Amino acid sequence: MYSPSGLPTRSTPVSRPIKRHHSVRQIAHRVHDSFTSRLCKLLCAIFLTLVLVVGLISFILWLSLRPHRPRFHIHEFVVVGLGQGSEITQIQFNASARNANHNIGVHYDSMDGSAFYKDQSIGSKPLLFPFYQGPKNTTAVGDTITVTTLKENGQRWTEIMNERRMAGVVVFRLEIISIIRFQISKWHSRPHRMHANCEVSVGPDGVMLPLYKDKRCPVYFT
Repeated sequence: MYSPSGLPTRSTPVSRPIKRHHSVRQIAHRVHDSFTSRLCKLLCAIFLTLVLVVGLISFILWLSLRPHRPRFHIHEFVVVGLGQGSEITQIQFNASARNANHNIGVHYDSMDGSAFYKDQSIGSKPLLFPFYQGPKNTTAVGDTITVTTLKENGQRWTEIMNERRMAGVVVFRLEIISIIRFQISKWHSRPHRMHANCEVSVGPDGVMLPLYKDKRCPVYFT
């Protein structure tokens, strides 16, 4: 190429895009990475879906089969000897244990009863032999507890008599401790230690006040 003056000039070369040629190995490596990534994403999606389905089924089963704790009610409570102002020798009581579950049974491996005055035990004894309680079933729990710690003119006996004379009522507590297992079909739960606390007040005659008749007792596990 020449300039207007007739002298030769150098032309600027036109830049062209560089073509990059990928080897077969590189292409295969990229395809392999892409396939592995998609496979991992698919497996993660399947796993999360299974976890969600299993969790939903477990939640529905828990709602329909979750065990309700047994219900205890106190019906009678008599302190023998209190009405006569003499030595207290016995406590007689009648209570009930109710399994309110529809599809769950309860195995009672043991049951013991204790009577308390101001959180001090005044007598205890085993109550019922091991038994199975079916769904929607009620079991009577009644017995007589021998009292050996309230001798006439003793400190506790004097406190009880003073409370009877001044307040007109005396507060006692019946505690029923049971070892239970829940049963759903052929499955059994682990043993649970269950406490039913029945607080009652008796009049000067030693008989439970009508206010406490058929009262529901709080239940808790330890």
